Amino acid sequence: MQNVIIINYNSLYEIFDDLKENLPFKTIKFKNEDDFLKDNNLDIRKSLIILDKKTKLLFNHGLHEGNILYLNDLPLPFEKLLEKININLIKLRYSLQSKIIIKDFQLDINSKHLSKFGITLKLTEKEIEIILYLNKKKINCDIADLQKNIWGYSTNIETHTVETHIYRLRKKIDKVFKDKKFIVSQKDGYLIG
Repeated sequence: MQNVIIINYNSLYEIFDDLKENLPFKTIKFKNEDDFLKDNNLDIRKSLIILDKKTKLLFNHGLHEGNILYLNDLPLPFEKLLEKININLIKLRYSLQSKIIIKDFQLDINSKHLSKFGITLKLTEKEIEIILYLNKKKINCDIADLQKNIWGYSTNIETHTVETHIYRLRKKIDKVFKDKKFIVSQKDGYLIG
């Protein structure tokens, strides 16, 4: 779930807090920019920040325009405000999905490409799922783990299905990037090398 951080709009936060069960995002309130900047526990890359005016202070802390929604055109019908927030969250999610760094590769989930040094490889949805899962785990994943978490575990699926998918993916990556160690195969499972 994405965060919507509300700075210096207490009444707006309270409205969202009353409706939180019906919202597709989590709201977090800060009294001012200084309080926000002191909090080191938030992943601000995935957060939309609502402010009342443009400020350079936030840009000095790694934020960009895509993270910020300025509400300088209030009053605004609530439906329009929700629409603006949702559009900005979709744009932010799209942007984040187009630049996932794994080792020295860039994975673009939106276009389904893996790239490195200007060379690009088209991937299937299942191949992307495998790469993301292995990257997230950071440890060896055995076949049973992959069956359960990538294929949704089914007694109809046989072990060789997982092995075949990973074998083909490893071969595809090696052919295009000359990298035999992107996905490492060991006797107790697979991992991103």
